[in-house]
Amino acid sequence: MPESADRIRSPLVLPRGPGSPAAAVLFLHGGRESGLTEPPGWNLPGLRMRPFARRVRRAYGARGVLVGRVRYRCRGWNGERADAAQDARRAVDDLAARYPDVPVVLVGHSMGGRAALRAAGHPSVRAVVGLAPWCPKGEPVAHLRERTVVVLHGDQDRTTDPAASEDFVSRAVAAGATARLLRLHGTGHTMLRRAGAWHSLTTDTVGGLLGLAPLPDAVERGRVAQEHPQEP
Repeated sequence: MPESADRIRSPLVLPRGPGSPAAAVLFLHGGRESGLTEPPGWNLPGLRMRPFARRVRRAYGARGVLVGRVRYRCRGWNGERADAAQDARRAVDDLAARYPDVPVVLVGHSMGGRAALRAAGHPSVRAVVGLAPWCPKGEPVAHLRERTVVVLHGDQDRTTDPAASEDFVSRAVAAGATARLLRLHGTGHTMLRRAGAWHSLTTDTVGGLLGLAPLPDAVERGRVAQEHPQEP
């Protein structure tokens, strides 16, 4: 029997780029808690990430940074299946097979932020930028040891909880990650209000994480979560 389409098609989507990239940035858009259908080609969560990818490509493409995205098999996370996380890991695997030893930064929004954080244990991943990530209680953090995590979260988000992001960052630091949380005032989950700030901070943060530019002062000054006190 022929292999299924899921096994044949890679979740890694790359435009033409440098033959020997210096680094790679993969974008992961949001989704739903549940949903087994494939996202349509033109879906709002995917479109929302295009300005971010475009800004990063313009800023760093000429310096050898390859910018791509992760294509999901399903619209939803789907409980223990964690479909988006599986797709993210496989995309990084495929990228590493094509470009060994190239450092990778993952940038994910909402469900995509959760998927990016789950995939951050891959040896190729240097850092993750989570944009209003979905971080449920108990989300694993042990694999983030020696990784860098920057979380940007709007203080008016009513879809994913900024307080949950703060808890996640605190636990990531306790697990050995370098993690920062920056709350953006006056903006919510869709990142439409203060869109320019979202785009600029994300672009500059990616550059800082790759050593191509200084890390933004706002991120440097962002809350560096402290370890939780030991349980008595």
